[in-house]
Amino acid sequence: MFTGLIQQIGTLSRRETVAGGLRLVIAGASWHPPLTRGESMAVNGACLTIAQIQGKNFAGDILQETLDRTTLGGKRPGAALNLERALRLGDPLGGHLVTGHVDGIGAVSRRQAKGRDWILRVTCGTELLHGMVLKGSIAIDGVSLTITELDDHSFAVALIPFTCEHTALGKLKAGDTVNLETDLIGKHVRRTMETEQAPTPLTWERLRDAGFGEG
Repeated sequence: MFTGLIQQIGTLSRRETVAGGLRLVIAGASWHPPLTRGESMAVNGACLTIAQIQGKNFAGDILQETLDRTTLGGKRPGAALNLERALRLGDPLGGHLVTGHVDGIGAVSRRQAKGRDWILRVTCGTELLHGMVLKGSIAIDGVSLTITELDDHSFAVALIPFTCEHTALGKLKAGDTVNLETDLIGKHVRRTMETEQAPTPLTWERLRDAGFGEG
């Protein structure tokens, strides 16, 4: 589990083909406490397991499912990547609950200055939009943000100067693709409502429970 508060901007050092997927070797600053093999790291919002550590570099393997659902497979050496270690018991929760399981990909359609801030508009599929609410939370490339506008085809968020300076979102431009994870609590609420509204199928067991078919 993560919070959507980015701790470092890493740089993709190299890509390696491995059985069943891809390995990304990422360079960053020192971590305290030091990284350990097997721990989880959110890389642009996608939860990866650290497979190797060498100095300030670490490697994470990406399976085909993650390649299909995220933008990581298209990243090239030199790309800036948002990094966040998994939450530990007692850590502050300053953003919102982020699982690291990316729901899908969006595309930046517009980036517009508004005073000192930037308004980022992202287009995405209907299924993703149905999981969003105005003023609700969204993780874009792993960054916890608040939805400021929402319509049938896109949504918008505001990037303050701190976010632009301390995450890779500051480098985004129109046409770039991003990883999206909708709010975890919202997804559970939606699922519960859909289940309650779904008609219950008529079965022999239900008929017997209602007193039919007896005698």
